[in-house]
Amino acid sequence: MDMGNISIHSKLPAGGTNIFTIMSKLATEHKAINLGQGFPDFECDEKLKKLVSKYVTEGKNQYAPLAGLPKLNQTLSTKMERLYGMPIDPNAQICVTAGATQALYTAIMTFVQPGDEVIIFEPAYDCYTPQIKLAGGTVKPYQMTYPDYGIDWNQVKDMISDNTRMIIINTPHNPSGTILTQTDMQALEEIVSGTNIIVLSDEVYEHLIYDGEEHQSVMRFPKLFEQSMAVYSFGKTLHATGWKMGYVVGPEYLISEFKSVHQWNVFCTNSFVQFAIADYLAEPKNYGYLPHFFEKKRDTINSLLAETPLIPKVAKGTYFQAYSYESVSDKSDLEFAKYLTAEIGVAAIPMSPFYTNAPDDKVIRLCFAKEEKTIEAAAERLMKLKR
Repeated sequence: MDMGNISIHSKLPAGGTNIFTIMSKLATEHKAINLGQGFPDFECDEKLKKLVSKYVTEGKNQYAPLAGLPKLNQTLSTKMERLYGMPIDPNAQICVTAGATQALYTAIMTFVQPGDEVIIFEPAYDCYTPQIKLAGGTVKPYQMTYPDYGIDWNQVKDMISDNTRMIIINTPHNPSGTILTQTDMQALEEIVSGTNIIVLSDEVYEHLIYDGEEHQSVMRFPKLFEQSMAVYSFGKTLHATGWKMGYVVGPEYLISEFKSVHQWNVFCTNSFVQFAIADYLAEPKNYGYLPHFFEKKRDTINSLLAETPLIPKVAKGTYFQAYSYESVSDKSDLEFAKYLTAEIGVAAIPMSPFYTNAPDDKVIRLCFAKEEKTIEAAAERLMKLKR
């Protein structure tokens, strides 16, 4: 029976293959050092692995509660109040998710209706736009550009209409490595005050912040938090991206709605990992070291590449470093990233796929969540670049 003629109306006709898959495939083909896709090439803590093994062996293998293991949610509540000064009800204001991407997707599907407008800041992590479109919403991008990637909040205010339902922020920011300041957050708080706008705050790199700066979570701003949901990633914090574990925090009235959709999406996430993370994160030292740990890697890659013509926009957060290659090539960023991979042997990510309408900035992104030897080997290859 011929089954090849079924008519399909694609919900994402322009979806295509994402840039991370494209560049990682190219890196494999050319045996390039992959500084493109954002994952560590080192292992998570052995103590954490042993905790996971312990709870599997003890039989913690059945369904966890919908919103997360109570023990874990209590650990998270304690952690957030200590860091950001916001008391969080572990029973009503937290939901554990199957990674941050699922948290973002569920939040958008919960609150964005067909015809609603969502403001995002580009370059933006590439899942935001397709998720908004799947919900029937309209993307309104604010364009940030190299070298400062700053935001004019008066322009943002002018973008708001009666149809604006959500504003998505990301700090520390992937892919630029910038951060939002207290002044930025206060401006956002003023803009959304008295409106029906929900702020979806992507804070997955909360602990990866440098130069003595403090992460400006929405939880530091009580009035703003009343209209916000913050999304976090255990994978980023624990060097375990493949576990796909995250959580969302917000006021009870928003989390309650979130859970009503979450229950029909994944319902809950794996139990034994939740038990392990609950124990592990109860010790602040197990995440408190992260700023210094990654700042050292940032400084290493920038120091080693100082003799190349690549010019860094020094990252204030995340484990990504943006570089201008303007003095090296007139190629588009995609073509230059392909050239680096195939001819120089280092895979990078171009910045243009993170935009709806990309500016002609000659910028690539490199990931420094790598062992020292990996960074050194990549730098040695990049020394071949000439002005």
